[in-house]
Amino acid sequence: MTTIAAALREAIGSLPDGMDRIDAEYLLAHVLERPRAWLYAHADDELAPVHRDAFRNLQVRRKAGEPVAYLTGLRGFWSLELRVTSDTLIPRPETELLVETALARLHPERTATVLDLGTGSGAVALAIAVERPLAQVTAVERSPAALAVAKDNAQRLKLERVNFETGNWYEGFGGHRFDVIVSNPPYIEDGDTHLDHGDLRYEPRTALVSGLDGLDDIRQIIVQAPGYLLPGGWLLLEHGWQQGAAVRGLLEGAGFREIMTELDLEGRDRVSLGRID
Repeated sequence: MTTIAAALREAIGSLPDGMDRIDAEYLLAHVLERPRAWLYAHADDELAPVHRDAFRNLQVRRKAGEPVAYLTGLRGFWSLELRVTSDTLIPRPETELLVETALARLHPERTATVLDLGTGSGAVALAIAVERPLAQVTAVERSPAALAVAKDNAQRLKLERVNFETGNWYEGFGGHRFDVIVSNPPYIEDGDTHLDHGDLRYEPRTALVSGLDGLDDIRQIIVQAPGYLLPGGWLLLEHGWQQGAAVRGLLEGAGFREIMTELDLEGRDRVSLGRID
């Protein structure tokens, strides 16, 4: 008889370096369609052969490097559980700083308009919509497959008031202006060796890479932003930890003021922002 506890012990021993018990628990909970906490209360329960085989199959795929989020189809972000696929980036904890910084500039009792550029799974747009119910949030994504995932997440979370549009950055928004524009755009340098390691190997390259210095998309977003912001509006961008100074320079060159960079939990430059007159 293979118990849940024994299956987890076996899995932990089979996972590659850098993987831990949490990965194994997420995979087994997914197979059993139970929350992780359930595993602890039922550690001595027998694991049915069909579930054992499915769990081992996921272990093989994880050992090959496939991300847990793609294996389970889910990833937690902010207070949300989001569906993700290989068409979307995997939402990461550091991106929650982008949400937090945007929320600080959106009064909870006032209406506002927000544009999320490159929404992917919808993580940033939906987190803002949950926390600021009076805000009108619009999310744009150039990948139809990714946009379908974002729409599905909004439907599952019953956030019908979020608008979704297909397009490349500001495409199709002529004449529209917003109080806040947020974006977690591609910002990795073409040829960066990190692209050949870890989860990045499986994520869509077009959502990761942006030119030789990683700033091509950020440049475009910043240069065009003044034409899509209301007076006093904010532009907020996530970027790489070594790009803070460059992004602040681009914001200054585009006429933004009150320019600053927020640090992530590791004390590294992560989100830069500025306000337009």
